[in-house]
Amino acid sequence: MPPETPLLDTVSSPADTRDLTLPQLRQLADELRAETIDAVSQTGGHLGAGLGVVELTVALHHVYETPKDILIWDVGHQAYPHKILTGRRDRIRTLRQGGGLSGFTKRSESEYDPFGAAHAATSISAALGFAAARDAKGQDNKVVAVIGDGSMSAGMAYEAMNNASEATRQLTVILNDNDMSIAPPVGGMSAYMARLVSGGGYQSLRNLGKAVSKAFPKPLQEAARKAEEYARGMVTGGTLFEELGFYYVGPIDGHDMDALVNVLKNARKIEDRPVLVHVVTQKGKGYGPAENAADKYHGVVKFDVVTGKQNKAQAGAPQYTRVFAQELVKRAELDPKIMAITAAMPSGTGLDLFGERFPDRTFDVGIAEQHAVTFAAGLAADGMKPFCAIYSTFLQRGYDQVVHDVAIQGLPVRFAIDRAGLVGADGATHAGSFDIGYLGQLPGMVLMGPADEAELARAVATAVAIDDRPSAFRYPRGEGTGVAIPDLAAPFEIGKGRIVREGTAVAILSFGTRLGDALRAADMLAARGLSATVADARFAKPLDVDLLLRLARDHEALITVEEGSMGGFGAFVLHALAQHGALDRGLRVRTLTLPDIFQDHDKPDVMYADAGIDADGIVRGALDALGIGNAAVAGRRA
Repeated sequence: MPPETPLLDTVSSPADTRDLTLPQLRQLADELRAETIDAVSQTGGHLGAGLGVVELTVALHHVYETPKDILIWDVGHQAYPHKILTGRRDRIRTLRQGGGLSGFTKRSESEYDPFGAAHAATSISAALGFAAARDAKGQDNKVVAVIGDGSMSAGMAYEAMNNASEATRQLTVILNDNDMSIAPPVGGMSAYMARLVSGGGYQSLRNLGKAVSKAFPKPLQEAARKAEEYARGMVTGGTLFEELGFYYVGPIDGHDMDALVNVLKNARKIEDRPVLVHVVTQKGKGYGPAENAADKYHGVVKFDVVTGKQNKAQAGAPQYTRVFAQELVKRAELDPKIMAITAAMPSGTGLDLFGERFPDRTFDVGIAEQHAVTFAAGLAADGMKPFCAIYSTFLQRGYDQVVHDVAIQGLPVRFAIDRAGLVGADGATHAGSFDIGYLGQLPGMVLMGPADEAELARAVATAVAIDDRPSAFRYPRGEGTGVAIPDLAAPFEIGKGRIVREGTAVAILSFGTRLGDALRAADMLAARGLSATVADARFAKPLDVDLLLRLARDHEALITVEEGSMGGFGAFVLHALAQHGALDRGLRVRTLTLPDIFQDHDKPDVMYADAGIDADGIVRGALDALGIGNAAVAGRRA
């Protein structure tokens, strides 16, 4: 007999799951898990979180009428199985590749992605917006947000929940609990209780009780309501969520398809208040190497499905992140006032290394960048030397605190800004495009852009020495250049850059790690008979005005290069040149920045070439500034 057609092959959209039996749904989940593993083994990406929600994904699309019913995934790390079920299986092996599927939910990609997400804790707020819009239009579709327990450390999630009971009567939040152990062990009894309190019989009895209590005086009505909530809370937990106005159901086993389907069907019918369904899952579920790994294969490169062995690149130059961490450890050995803060990214920022050496001086505050910044400000105000290590894209979330709690008070918080510039496969949501502009405009800020790993070591030393104002230094994801790092780097002179190569016709002023491309561009210009000076600004603020005016005076053209958006380093340079009258003498200036678009994911080298800030792009900018050919726009995206 021929083998049976895999059930997954018969599912082209969620509608195809609606008539499946529970045994068939379980089979579909098994096949979906295998497909996810195989796909990510070929592309790399976020695996562990997706494996943990396979059953939940199947159950949600089976119970809810997506896309009419709105389903929003928080962050999107766990959305690969969702993408497979929603008509994108044929493209799933293009994940995170140039021109392929995004690693996160994306509105332009599918009608089943009603809201784009890649930063944590936005799902409940967005879902509440959809629910309020639905109510205003008199529609009856359902709205569901799925949020992980890690994202629940972010204040935004609670702000949304606090507002939900006032803004709508029908909203379901699925709390995907896979790490924090905020619930007792799940089993048959807890699943039974969840089905009981979410079911029609209990709801009818509850509604009858509410109707009867309306005949009571107001104080007795409120007492009856609280008595019911607390009685249920003693059995099932969830009192906190009840106090926020949610009807709590759970905890239930997130891998028990029967329990999931039954509870979700019941939750879908509750329309008199928002509901929170507490689902306990196992990150990496169903794939041994992921289950046994410390990080549960949260993020992986390509790997062998059978062994789980990842195809890690051969060791080359040290990673910038590791260089930062090692330098901070060196400095902390000498200075007991140095402390380190991360917002749920200890390994991503390298502070896991610092934490191993100084556990009492390391603070992981969870996904709470606003708190991280003001916490650091409090430490600085009392004489400590806090280093707040946060990705550029995430520091945006704490910008008001940077302005109000740090900069206005002149507090010496040191910001270590990882993932500055483009980040490749994670795309626009994670690119560090804007920090030069948004930090450089703050009075008193010292903003450094080290050109290589040795310069990064010096930037760390400089930040340690600055004790009268805030400072920041930015560095990219990935490997350095392989230069030697001194045992104990000397700090920079504040606000002073350097000449790396002397020339005559054109000056290339680089801020950050584009310096290598600037030097290569100088070689390419020399081959054309054009002599180029290459300078390393080191500081976007305060600018080295003396160096800048010298470059303006001695060259026909000046090219600035940065791994940041318009309105950053180049804008600061133009402002200074204008203030000092340097533009009045006919100096030709070109500012090379990231383009004024959100660039889609691709390999970093491709993205920098498209942006026009690789060596070829710098040459084109120089030739255009000198009036040689129509080269400036070639290869550049508008």
